[in-house]
Amino acid sequence: MGAEAVTHHPAVLLVPFPAQGHVTPMLQLARALAAHGVAATVAVPDFIHRRISGGGCAGAGVALASIPSGIEDGSGPDANPGFAAIVHAMEHHMPAHLERMLAGPPPSRRGPAVACVVVDVLASWAVPVAARCGVPAAGFWPAMLASYRVVAAIPELIERGLISESGTPISSSESTDDDAMIRGLKILPAQVELRAGELPWLVGDPATQRSRFAFWLQTLHRARGFRWVLVNSFPGEAGADDVVRRLARQGPQVLPVGPALLPGGLGGAAAERTKQQPPPCCGNNNDDDKNPSMWRADSTCISWLDAQRAGSVVYVSFGSWVGSIGPDKVRELALGLEATGRPFLWALKRDPSWRAGLPEGFADRAAAGGRGKVVDWAPQEDVLRHAAVGCYLTHCGWNSTLEAVRHGVRLLCYPVSGDQFINCAYITGPWGIGLRLAAGVTRGDVRDGIGRVMDEGGEGKRLREKVRALRERVVAAEARRAADRSVGSFVDEIRRESHPLLMQIHSVL
Repeated sequence: MGAEAVTHHPAVLLVPFPAQGHVTPMLQLARALAAHGVAATVAVPDFIHRRISGGGCAGAGVALASIPSGIEDGSGPDANPGFAAIVHAMEHHMPAHLERMLAGPPPSRRGPAVACVVVDVLASWAVPVAARCGVPAAGFWPAMLASYRVVAAIPELIERGLISESGTPISSSESTDDDAMIRGLKILPAQVELRAGELPWLVGDPATQRSRFAFWLQTLHRARGFRWVLVNSFPGEAGADDVVRRLARQGPQVLPVGPALLPGGLGGAAAERTKQQPPPCCGNNNDDDKNPSMWRADSTCISWLDAQRAGSVVYVSFGSWVGSIGPDKVRELALGLEATGRPFLWALKRDPSWRAGLPEGFADRAAAGGRGKVVDWAPQEDVLRHAAVGCYLTHCGWNSTLEAVRHGVRLLCYPVSGDQFINCAYITGPWGIGLRLAAGVTRGDVRDGIGRVMDEGGEGKRLREKVRALRERVVAAEARRAADRSVGSFVDEIRRESHPLLMQIHSVL
């Protein structure tokens, strides 16, 4: 056999941070890479692998591999290990297993050694492992580019005396206006209003904040080893081009790839290659756009929505990762939903800490009247694409935001932690596709906020027009092609990097 007859499928191992909001976009990235001829394997901790493996395939050309974590599912199938337990597993238990994976053939397939490890920035534990094995590492930021810019600016903020060594904002002696201080940093566009207390590492009580900030400092130190960072961002993000140029001067090459990760998001050439010559693994199937979920969705949601009027339903979900918003706020939210008189679908984990504060008999009253439905977990993509949904009351997680934009759903924002405040600032600022609830959220706030978002003649109409316009920019063919070119450029570089290995394979043949 001649060298020209060999098709080179570079093998890439992708390592997400073990949370649904990180695993989902990493699987989408793996599919985009597979469409360019990459043999992609997504390696997840065993407790996640047990939940999402199903038939063992995550889409055409994508395999799943399990990394022993030492974490037991002792609290039930829907339990979420705490942040500290996950960090301990990533730092002390999983590296040796990943090193064995990199030392041999890619998991679940025969073929060449791994040419590149794509590491979720929050899973930076894998970077030194890749370095020990002599494998190039690329970063993947599953959130918007703006939040990456804020995190990447941490050393600059410390150096300028704007935040302390533990990450807390330091007020200027000339001004007590912390909000003005944040705007003056010029990290984000001027029209994006971010408060000092909303920096993404300010999570929990002071001790928790110190611990999280130490995690971020370690992450940034390791991120210096990235040669590329792929970002789940899109052309509609205000100021994105300026941010890319600024980051390019400071470190790795930044490649926005967001539209290529959307279902059906492959650009022409990549899509054609996938049809003609899928890379080895699972072959093609009809469920490539379906992302395996760590949580069991209530299948009755869609039939309930089918019985509602178009645009009449308020969908409520605060994601799966952050903790409860607290019993007082849960109670006010429930009573506010009742006060609207509108039908609602509320995805609320059946966990005492999440449901504490729910008025007694609330779910039964709503169900008996046929006006409301409370479920443990909803099939969110199917819910948001349903014609009955007119408003999404959200925590502003990035995946949720993208899904709402893609399906043209107006937003009522209640950010809780992390990058959600940055996402909210874009939603309510330059994009103008949603409104924000007050931090102290009362039933009146909820009732009035929903009324404003769903007002078909005034503010609600403006929001609907804005979200439709943003949707067109995000899912437009040109945006998808540009993102696909970024993916293709990354794959071409991987191929060039692994070319000596390819020549060795050819010489044997």
